[in-house]
Amino acid sequence: MKAPVTAEPLALGTVVISLLVLGLKFLAWWLTGSVALYSDALESLVNVGGAALAWIAVRYAQRPADLGHPFGHHKAEYFSAVAEGIMIVVAALLIVHQALMAFSGPDLSDLGPVGLAVSGLAMVVNLFWARVLMTWARRHHSPALAASGRHLMSDVWTSVGVLAGLLLALLTGWSILDPLLAIIVALNILREGLLVIRSSVGGLMDSAADPVEQAQIETIIHAAANGALQVHDIRTRRAGQALFAEFHLVVAGTMTVAASHEICDRVEMALQAQIPGITTTIHVEPDSKLEPNGLNPA
Repeated sequence: MKAPVTAEPLALGTVVISLLVLGLKFLAWWLTGSVALYSDALESLVNVGGAALAWIAVRYAQRPADLGHPFGHHKAEYFSAVAEGIMIVVAALLIVHQALMAFSGPDLSDLGPVGLAVSGLAMVVNLFWARVLMTWARRHHSPALAASGRHLMSDVWTSVGVLAGLLLALLTGWSILDPLLAIIVALNILREGLLVIRSSVGGLMDSAADPVEQAQIETIIHAAANGALQVHDIRTRRAGQALFAEFHLVVAGTMTVAASHEICDRVEMALQAQIPGITTTIHVEPDSKLEPNGLNPA
């Protein structure tokens, strides 16, 4: 049976792809002298730094729990994503500075099809790898790779806009479009950086599992906790690829410890079978702790 792809080789692959795209974009800028293509290349320089951070973070996040970190190292990915978001914002500000200077004398005399074709090739490579990262990150809940994928996808849309604008400038002779496009690129990059920071900070603050996961957890508990009287105070938290759930299980006061433990084992195994990697904590209570609201097991 083929082993599943893990986060670490994808993160390392992102470093390699980012370096390739960076080289292509700087070649396109060197061939054309376009400040818009320069700004596009500068964003890819941030991609390289972000990809390296993501690779380090996913390696650290996969380390097993230890005495200092009994719940694991999963949150390392969020720090990487926040750092990449900050780098994206800094890149956007640098691009604005470069574009404002270019407004005084825009020059597209070297703009030609070869440079645009090289930039287009870089865009296609970015698009392919962005889709790979975003699909895997969504399936496996990796904030570091999700941030990298979103950044690469933002880079793709940036390249689309730059290429379309430069083609228009080439056809019309309006050289002012070059620095103007660079400003638009910077604003788009700035927006993406702020979105990456916001989503990653939420993970550092112990955000709950998404509504679909929470509904799935409740459904599994409801079906597997037969023999118990009630389940209440279900709480979840997502830490990168790890998911934690805890709740109170109310049983008859006369039930033995062994019988209540059997219910707990059944619920834990049912959750693990359908949500691999979930860590469950169950607090068993007697029937005097019944709450007005809660799940009544099947």
